[in-house]
Amino acid sequence: MAFDAGMVGAIAHELNEKLSGARVEKVYQPEKDELVLALHTGAGNLRLSISAGASNPHIGLVSVQKENPSVPFPFCVFARKHLTGGKILSVCQPEFERVIEIAFDARDEMGFYEKKFLYAEIMGKYSNLVLTDRDKKILGVLRPVDFTTSVKRQLLSGLYYEMPPKQDKLSPIGFSEEEFLSLAARKPDLATDRFLTQHYLGLSSLVAREVAFRSADPVGADPRAVLRAFSSLVERIVSHDYCPTLVFEGTKPVEFSFIDIAQYGGDFRVEHRETLSQVVEEYFTERDNLEHSKKRAADLFRLVANARGRLQKKLALQEEELAACKEKDSYKRTGDLIIANLYQLKRGMTRAEVIDYYDEAMPKVVLELDGRLTPSQNAQRYFKKYSKAKNAERELALQIAGARAELLYIDSVSDSLERAVGQSELDEIRRELTEAGYGARIRKAGGGKPLKTRPYEAVTSGGYRLLCGKNNIQNDNITLKLASKEDWWFHVKNAPGSHVVMLTEGKEEPGEKDFTEAAALAAYHSSLSGGDHVAVDYTKVRYIRKPGGAKPGFVTYTTYWTAYVTPADRKSE
Repeated sequence: MAFDAGMVGAIAHELNEKLSGARVEKVYQPEKDELVLALHTGAGNLRLSISAGASNPHIGLVSVQKENPSVPFPFCVFARKHLTGGKILSVCQPEFERVIEIAFDARDEMGFYEKKFLYAEIMGKYSNLVLTDRDKKILGVLRPVDFTTSVKRQLLSGLYYEMPPKQDKLSPIGFSEEEFLSLAARKPDLATDRFLTQHYLGLSSLVAREVAFRSADPVGADPRAVLRAFSSLVERIVSHDYCPTLVFEGTKPVEFSFIDIAQYGGDFRVEHRETLSQVVEEYFTERDNLEHSKKRAADLFRLVANARGRLQKKLALQEEELAACKEKDSYKRTGDLIIANLYQLKRGMTRAEVIDYYDEAMPKVVLELDGRLTPSQNAQRYFKKYSKAKNAERELALQIAGARAELLYIDSVSDSLERAVGQSELDEIRRELTEAGYGARIRKAGGGKPLKTRPYEAVTSGGYRLLCGKNNIQNDNITLKLASKEDWWFHVKNAPGSHVVMLTEGKEEPGEKDFTEAAALAAYHSSLSGGDHVAVDYTKVRYIRKPGGAKPGFVTYTTYWTAYVTPADRKSE
């Protein structure tokens, strides 16, 4: 769901109740498009996060503290100067727009308290943060907007702040029932949700569909039924009667809203939370982590994609050359036939018809010769081609095996990157690639002492600890160093994925359920996590071998069993 005007108004009302009178202790900017205010209230400390990113803009209280850059962004320095020590006076939504106005009582450059405003514009790719003085004169902007970007509205220091341009739509607040029915009569064939989003401000597709679902009639068939459902929605907005709601598909939140959602069924599940901030944090945490990780790892993703493309092209050429080497026997056969017929061949001949003694039928065949060479030299030329093709075939087989192994390694790194969370995990993968010989093509990992990350840990129903590697270095560590010979090892079959080790620690043999849960975890932390009935190999660690010179994470095994499971995560300890 988009962060529509209804959601903005709901979260603004909630924040106003919780944050009025709160003092700004610190200001952070963990990302270039996110500002975090550390606040002290009478009820304790809170953290207000305002994200103005183009893809996932949102605002709300958060419980998790993010990593901050060692050198703060310029807007962070500016916001600290103007807001640190200030007190929040109010939080409101002006004119049912996707804008939140936060009023502060903060010190000016002379040390006197004056009113300042922070405007959080939650408007998709146009999202922004604007700080103004008491007269609405802009002091600073997260992303300045000049005439080259927009001719309708500029956001620059020194200009006066103006609300976003009005849309040619009606506000649902205080709407006219007569006008609603008149508009419905003009477009009786229009679907209810499209009718609402086309004529009224600030309604997301989700909310419009919910109104259509509750009215149970197309707008043209029974406009008064739609009017009653729409009026009920507007009444809840006006009276601040909100219902913080999340919609899940499996374990993944796919929608959120300030009202209860009844339109979904089947595999979807609706849950409610105490506050809208909890809804916002739960919904956006996974998306933000994924987006930020991909931004931080852009060079790694680019390296992996380029390496995969290079290897695939190299393999295609090598396999083409290997196919050509299959002609080697014909070269030797031609050379032998020339030697057998030396008595009738002369220098200067370019073709010769001779009997093929290798064929039982002894047919006549035509030999291609180089007229500049003697018959004996022609024979030697074919023998050299045979020898060259034979050596090339042997060497190409080794090179192809090496390229395929490298391609498997690159795929395993790609799988680790997709699941990496946080800068420390990305830095560990970066160091792994550097040690594997890719250092010249990627940025150096963070300076200082390398920060080692811990493998994922879980516990089976029977109480057996599970260790799951997050990257190839961790895979080697848990399999070859931490695990004992009697522990059990799991890995998805013939696909990139994490090593999972079930530690027996001297206990009795794990039960069938423990094996299933360990295999399901290995399937979940693999490139096949979205499938059903995924094949997972498992064996005792005693049967695992790492070939000399093999890439990180690569092992071999011969004695094993295979389980077919549905990928599933386990709660971390």
